[in-house]
Amino acid sequence: MTEHRRGRRRRPSVTALLLGTTVVLATGVYGSGTVAGASPAGSRPPTAPTRVPDGVWRTDGYGMLVSVEGGGRRLRTYDTTAVSCLPGLLEAKGNGSGRFTDARDEGLTIAPTGPGRARLSYDGSVGHVTLRRAGALPADCTAGPKPGEGGRPDPRRVFDVFWRTYAENYPFFKAHGVDWTAVGDRFRPRVTAHTTDDELFEVFRRMIEPLHDGHTYLAAGKDKRFGGHRADTTMPTPESMARMDKAVAEAVGVPLRTWAQGALSYADLPDGTGYLRITRFTRFAAKGGPKADEAELDRALDHVLARSPRGLILDVRFNGGGSDRLGIRIAERLTDRPYTAYLKHARNDPDDPRKFTPAVPVKVTPSGSPRYTGPVAVLTGRLTISAGETFTQALMGRSPAPARIGENTQGAFSDILERRLPNGWTFGLPNEEFMRPGDRRTYDVTGIPPVVRTPVFTEEEFAAHRDSALKQARQLLAHPSPSGT
Repeated sequence: MTEHRRGRRRRPSVTALLLGTTVVLATGVYGSGTVAGASPAGSRPPTAPTRVPDGVWRTDGYGMLVSVEGGGRRLRTYDTTAVSCLPGLLEAKGNGSGRFTDARDEGLTIAPTGPGRARLSYDGSVGHVTLRRAGALPADCTAGPKPGEGGRPDPRRVFDVFWRTYAENYPFFKAHGVDWTAVGDRFRPRVTAHTTDDELFEVFRRMIEPLHDGHTYLAAGKDKRFGGHRADTTMPTPESMARMDKAVAEAVGVPLRTWAQGALSYADLPDGTGYLRITRFTRFAAKGGPKADEAELDRALDHVLARSPRGLILDVRFNGGGSDRLGIRIAERLTDRPYTAYLKHARNDPDDPRKFTPAVPVKVTPSGSPRYTGPVAVLTGRLTISAGETFTQALMGRSPAPARIGENTQGAFSDILERRLPNGWTFGLPNEEFMRPGDRRTYDVTGIPPVVRTPVFTEEEFAAHRDSALKQARQLLAHPSPSGT
């Protein structure tokens, strides 16, 4: 899961919950141990930026125009493709010096980095978006959708925007074995001026379902929604989540103390090992935004690390995601040396899915708070999703390396690029890769594999009252090796 962010965001994963300055417009076209250390740079709140001039800025990647007006008091995004420019989902109020807050009290910062250049950073996220000065906002960006029959936007126009957005931003067609041009050729003729909303929704669902991507979704109002997920994943229900909770409690065998509105739970196991379960990286605090979430996380970690466990088990087998920054913050409490967690970049050519923005390294810097540097085991599964996966990836550069136990993670790392269609529907898709430093390998689609493979929350495990992953972790931590295996 990922925390809500309008326009480009980390958000609760659908799986867990259920380009230039000129924009060319057209209709009917879809093809074309505990020690002391340094302060954690990766966890600091943003510093006060220098004021960014009013005007229009174009993003590198992400297909957005960002309009700043009123002396830095208003911000609005516009979503662009080769066939469209539409008002985006992000509107925010500014303080006149580069800080903006939207209606959900989520913040972002724009800071100049040179002549005609700036950097946009979202609170609670890692990395940044590069902005370049653009010309005036094209008139069609504010004209609104042209009505079709019955006064509603032409379904063919809606189709074209949907298809083009994926064509220009989605990086994983090849990995999924999907020919997106062929998808357009197949489905575009089925859409006419008379296509109903139900029919159009079904067309879009059939187009993206074969991607089996947990960061794809389509929403037509509050009640009609489709979300992708890997083909081997069964969607969690309240009943299945209750079974997992019960199984964990039985396997741990001692009471768990909770923080973060139930997202964090910890127990000292009888053998001296610590067990920390993390079920999401969002909504740690009831209010207060990212800073309040960080404070609640610190409160939990202060307690956990004060216990001085001889080994630490981190259980993210059921973790729908949230803020990548919170995962980095935990990693910074588990190391005494700095390292690169991963590299992050976004697709940056509407016609070439192989071209990306320059990679941004995301660092893990040892925290100045109490830290644990002993052996760690990480339990993962197919319901380890999004920020749960980037957290797992952020620990891979740690020394000693964690023992990863369980199943492959879901394989959905990117922030979600969220868009609005001309008919008011919203949809989301990934447009980024999170790469391993050194060889730039990504774990998108396949997920991060375990070092030791065990069943995770299977019917057989439930029936036998068995937790093979937790048992294996306890055995490995009793006799740890430098490699984490």
